[in-house]
Amino acid sequence: MRRSPAERAAIARAKARLDRLEWYPRPVRTERVRILCVPWLFRLPWFGRFDGYTMWDWIFLRRPLHAGSSEDLLCHELCHVWQMQHHPVRMPLSFVRHGYEGNRYELEARRATRASTVRENEKPGEVPPSMA
Repeated sequence: MRRSPAERAAIARAKARLDRLEWYPRPVRTERVRILCVPWLFRLPWFGRFDGYTMWDWIFLRRPLHAGSSEDLLCHELCHVWQMQHHPVRMPLSFVRHGYEGNRYELEARRATRASTVRENEKPGEVPPSMA
């Protein structure tokens, strides 16, 4: 499965955001990451509450990148890829054991998105001074 130029660019932007955080020993590896738009998946009962879902190197989105799936959502899901690269068993099993809302990995992905967001008074692509 080949990635489109738009998919490669979106993944590169999300990776650049996460690379600034340095939360894990190695940066997220994206060469095997694939983004799939599968609206039917999100019609299933378990998945209906999500707009994105990650399974190891696959990121499933409810809507295509250019039609409603945000850069923040992709960053959040790519953070889950990063987590699984460092904790391939513990991370997915944590959702079974601890649930979703208060799950450490879910909270971390939300924090990663907030921490890597460019503030409105900064130029897109610049690292916020608080993170430099």
